[in-house]
Amino acid sequence: MISSMRASKNPVNNIFIIAGEESGDLHGSHLVRELLKTYPQLKFIGHGGDKMAAAGVEIIEHISALSLIGFTEVLKHLPYMFSVMNNTIETIRKIQPIRVILIDYPGFNLKLAQRLKKLSIPITYFILPQAWAWKEKRTNKIHDYIDQALSIIPFEKDWYKQRGINIDFVGHPFVDLEKPPITKNSFFSKHTLALNTPLLAILPGSRQQEINRHWPILNHVINKLHNIFPNIQFIVGQAPDVILPTLPKYVRIEKDNPRLTMYYGDAGLIASGTATLEAAVLNLPTVVFYKTSKITYWIGKRLTKVKYLSLTNLIANRQIVPEFIQHKMTVDALVKAIIPLLSDTPERKKTVTNYKQITEQLGEHGVYRRAAKLIAERSF
Repeated sequence: MISSMRASKNPVNNIFIIAGEESGDLHGSHLVRELLKTYPQLKFIGHGGDKMAAAGVEIIEHISALSLIGFTEVLKHLPYMFSVMNNTIETIRKIQPIRVILIDYPGFNLKLAQRLKKLSIPITYFILPQAWAWKEKRTNKIHDYIDQALSIIPFEKDWYKQRGINIDFVGHPFVDLEKPPITKNSFFSKHTLALNTPLLAILPGSRQQEINRHWPILNHVINKLHNIFPNIQFIVGQAPDVILPTLPKYVRIEKDNPRLTMYYGDAGLIASGTATLEAAVLNLPTVVFYKTSKITYWIGKRLTKVKYLSLTNLIANRQIVPEFIQHKMTVDALVKAIIPLLSDTPERKKTVTNYKQITEQLGEHGVYRRAAKLIAERSF
């Protein structure tokens, strides 16, 4: 693995970067491109996915093997993760990068930061651990091992400052969402959809474990809605590296760019995660759901300190979108909540109005540019 790397012979040009999930891969790709605009001599090596590879990162560990979720799932893969950790440290020691950039993925990244302390390599953490939700002790590691902390969540700067940690809020990347690559007419034509008929976007999750737990319920939701309102159209945004079960013929699948389902849907059923906030930015009225293993839920319930799971509600500090978590994620609950959002109703109008409160807090355009500038100021 290490012998085949194309690291620069001049360590001053090397940066090691780590993303462990699909969202981190996306953010990492944009950040790398911004840094290369000004510093084309840089060589990026690390963990990531296809997007980071396309941006110029030499991937030594792919996110398809790293995207674990839940306590029980992580425990099953501990030997592999220990191996990845050791190989990563060996690689970093060999190439001597001028900086390590960690993106989200705190379970792995904070342990790595702690072990890298002896190497005296400065570390930037971009997209911080959500210590305000659970595991507040992680702030100690941020304080002790991280040279630079860059936040994308509006309320985090004050929260960390109250705990003696200075961070920079660079804005949330969703304020820089690009225009869709195809028009609504082209998208509907691609999927043989009717333009004047409600379209329900369904994003069941970005990991296979999430699909496996969510889909049995979502499948019944689709069938029930189809029986009640035969004219409703359905489209599923399929994340890379996940497999969906066989779907009814009337359900469309968008694999190339799952985000387009949120651009052009009339309402969304979305698994809790970053996509729920993206839906708010795109003014897509949404119902949020999530289901995990019983042991993961039991442990998480006792460790978390927040009222809500979706970022939309957390930033607003009140419920803007309905959430159905674990045992509350039932067919009837999801059907009842989504129906009013598919037409011009008071519920739909209220949701869209409330979204403005969220987007006003997310910062100005140029998030990755600001993050790259701050990283460069500390590195060169």
